[in-house]
Amino acid sequence: MLNISPNSVQNRMEQSDYQSFQKIDLPASNRMFKYWLIGTFIVLFLMLFLPWTQNIQTKGKVTTLNPGQRPQSIEATIAGRIDKWFVREGQFVKKGDTIAHLAEIKVDYFDGDLVNRTKQQVEAKSGSIVAYGQKANALDQQIQAMRQELKFKKQQLENKVQQAAFKIESAKAGLKQAEIDFQIAEYQYRRTDTLYQKGIKSLTDLEGKRLKLQETDAKVVAATNKLAEAKNYLQIAQLDFKTIENEYANKIAKANSDKFSTLSAQFDARGSVNKLENQYQNYLRRSDFYYVTAPQDCYINQALKKGLGETVKEGEALVTIMPADFDLAVELFVAPMDLPLIQLGEEVRFIFDGWPAFIFSGWPGLSFGTYHGHVMAIENNISKNGKYRVLVSSHDDKPWPDALRVGSGAQGIALLNNVPIWYELWRQLNGFPPDFYNEEESKEEEVKLKAPVKSLK
Repeated sequence: MLNISPNSVQNRMEQSDYQSFQKIDLPASNRMFKYWLIGTFIVLFLMLFLPWTQNIQTKGKVTTLNPGQRPQSIEATIAGRIDKWFVREGQFVKKGDTIAHLAEIKVDYFDGDLVNRTKQQVEAKSGSIVAYGQKANALDQQIQAMRQELKFKKQQLENKVQQAAFKIESAKAGLKQAEIDFQIAEYQYRRTDTLYQKGIKSLTDLEGKRLKLQETDAKVVAATNKLAEAKNYLQIAQLDFKTIENEYANKIAKANSDKFSTLSAQFDARGSVNKLENQYQNYLRRSDFYYVTAPQDCYINQALKKGLGETVKEGEALVTIMPADFDLAVELFVAPMDLPLIQLGEEVRFIFDGWPAFIFSGWPGLSFGTYHGHVMAIENNISKNGKYRVLVSSHDDKPWPDALRVGSGAQGIALLNNVPIWYELWRQLNGFPPDFYNEEESKEEEVKLKAPVKSLK
């Protein structure tokens, strides 16, 4: 029946009496499927309004938080030949334990008593420094003695000059007295000669006066010579006074030259001592490098040099170790588009390789087998794989497994904003990035945009 007419007879007739109506009616199972289908669409529609946690998923690996706790290699500080191994692979060693012993391969260090011989050279050079110092002190004393001697010599010459001056004065007085005696003798001679001509005086008296005149004349000559001698003595004394300073100045200059030469030799010896001490310390430290020791408590992973007698170069790795004490972290790599959404201290969920887990990325509270962490560091430089490196440490609420080892794989899920499921589907279909904002900043913006309240009059 098409039910075209408004005057329907469908309600006036009993359809159960007609077999054709029973054949065209829907079965009960189809009706039940219709109800289930409608209920499913209603449930799915309601689920579109459920909250969904946006997230960023990336892969990484387990590492350590501190660089000193990561797997590392122990290198040979000096070139040498492996003489003996003291450890085996997988063994636990403490800090300072000997791992291997190296024998010397360079000709310059073959002397077994090289350190002691160098120490003796240092002591010998140090003794020469002391001797040079004593010699310089002796020259200082010699210079002081010469200066004191010069002072005494100058005083002595000053006295000598003064004595010569006194002799000149005495000679001048003697010369004057001789000249007066000569004048008197000459006067007496002339008088006696006059009286002799008159016959009053005898020839004997005249000759006596002549002799007296000659004697006084000789005394005048002697006094004149004595005055000249005194003046010459004064000149000699004055010349000695002038030359004594030059003489002692030369002696003091020579002593100062010897002193400075001694000090120069002392400084040269001191430089040699410093060089020898440096060489001695280098030899001493080199002798300590013959024994390769553990830098910290660790496990021996692998011996990179296998046999005895094998030579190694400076800085060449001998063994690889793993520190015994370490704080685990996860190294993740985030795409440049997602990097602005990662913040320090942000929570991250992990799935470690080898540990079963049930993941509901949008509902992290329903996930099972995941572990918590928070972002500790974000690298500012892009890595070779075209992504940015993020370091995540463990959370105190749920510690990571004890059996977890460095290098294991991990999948990180960074939790972002909570949005409805329909919005997340719409975002995924359009390829938009996840929504991210700071709640504190949004609250501040709301406060700034809020209109001012007008005062009531």
